[in-house]
Amino acid sequence: MNNIIITGTGGQGTVLAAKIIGETAVLNGLDVKASESHGMSQRGGSVTTYVRYSKDAVHSPVINERADIILAFELLEGYRAAPLLKAGGRLISGTQMIDPTPVTAGEADYPDDIVNKVKAMGVDAIFADTLSLAAQAGSIKCSNVVLIGILAAVTNDMPKDSWIEAIKRSVPPKLLETNLRAFESGYALAGGVTVGT
Repeated sequence: MNNIIITGTGGQGTVLAAKIIGETAVLNGLDVKASESHGMSQRGGSVTTYVRYSKDAVHSPVINERADIILAFELLEGYRAAPLLKAGGRLISGTQMIDPTPVTAGEADYPDDIVNKVKAMGVDAIFADTLSLAAQAGSIKCSNVVLIGILAAVTNDMPKDSWIEAIKRSVPPKLLETNLRAFESGYALAGGVTVGT
């Protein structure tokens, strides 16, 4: 069983990421369940989605135990979710920072030094500037697929070609080449900056 928590904010493409992961699992003959997004899915609101896949039957999309992987589209959301990892799990996080409502309302400050705070927790984590990589691929809107590329390389439990096929099935044709470049950039980056154990 592979349990993945996808977390970010509304508008970052968490739903598409879940679709690509699920489609890849199906292409590999695995049983997969994914939850709907939980949280305030409007732009800027916190969003969490669960994806579970296994060779055996998956009976529920909800992860009641700890996650194997947390895929975080935003730095603070990844930090908040890090305690949900099981021992030996991994956080894969973009470094984009989006102020949550309490920060924009002036009621709180965005936490500083999150990378070192995660390190102090002993979490095995990869942090990537997905926005820059997505921009190089052709659009900052595909930073979610950069993260999918990192996930694919790090987990290495499903063939790369099946991830590419899942992307082809999940994104509009006019956006395909940009998304494939984004995936490749994330895939190549995997094994880069690692903090924690």
